[in-house]
Amino acid sequence: VTAHKILGPLLVVVIAACGGTEASSAMSGVPAAAEPAGPERIVSISTVATEMLFAIDAGHRVVAVDSMSNYPAEAPTTDLSGYQPNVEAILGFAPDLVVLSYDPGDVVAGLEAAGVATLLQGAAYTLADTYDQITALGAITGNVDEAAALVADMQSEMADLAASVQERDEPLSYYHELDDTLYTVTSSTFIGEIYALAGLVNTADDADPDGASWGYPQLSAEYLLDTDPDLIFLADTRCCSQTAVTVAERPGWETLTAVTNGTVVELDDDVASRWGPRIVDLLRVIVDSVNAIS
Repeated sequence: VTAHKILGPLLVVVIAACGGTEASSAMSGVPAAAEPAGPERIVSISTVATEMLFAIDAGHRVVAVDSMSNYPAEAPTTDLSGYQPNVEAILGFAPDLVVLSYDPGDVVAGLEAAGVATLLQGAAYTLADTYDQITALGAITGNVDEAAALVADMQSEMADLAASVQERDEPLSYYHELDDTLYTVTSSTFIGEIYALAGLVNTADDADPDGASWGYPQLSAEYLLDTDPDLIFLADTRCCSQTAVTVAERPGWETLTAVTNGTVVELDDDVASRWGPRIVDLLRVIVDSVNAIS
């Protein structure tokens, strides 16, 4: 599995964010007559928006989602591409609202020309961005109260989890693995913010001090053997079939603290890479892993 294949979704997210949507929601083409009742035929070309829509009880109005939207199970997955959205294919589902995470340049314009409302939500850079996107989806679907309740519940659960982290004289360090070529994240990223809630220090921060890698540097095995993180979190269990066993089999890695102490944590790739409602689940796994260390 190549780094390009694994980092493809990440690069799309970065490009989308740099293309003007940033982490905010860009709304367009909303027919005035549709506002009171909300849209009835929603197409989601965003794995995160799909999860958010179902979480705010708007799932029954979602008629199609992109090929990568595999959660929840009842989501109507199709062969629609999230990387190369096609206007004609999307219009084939007769939507009155399309939610996207990425526009290569002409999709929103094409949908607008067809009279279809759109909501473009780029990558979240902070937890606040996630909550804002849920709120925006609630507003455009008419599920305002449901969205507000979801945000409140998530904020409460995240705060409770953060407060449950055991106090230590010295903070634990971690390495978050995106793929088996050692791409990772720094504290400046959305994922890094979640780890910070658990009181962890990121061993990769020194590898991207000026942000030249957008917070996603590629490390070397030597770097990791030298920094020796207390915990290793694998976000490449599906894409690259990585496990605690395969990590221990890497040359020299059997001496790492995380390997010898059994603190290599296998994550669900999807949960670890999406900025939707399941960030609570991600933080719970992280906090449980931290608190398990005496």
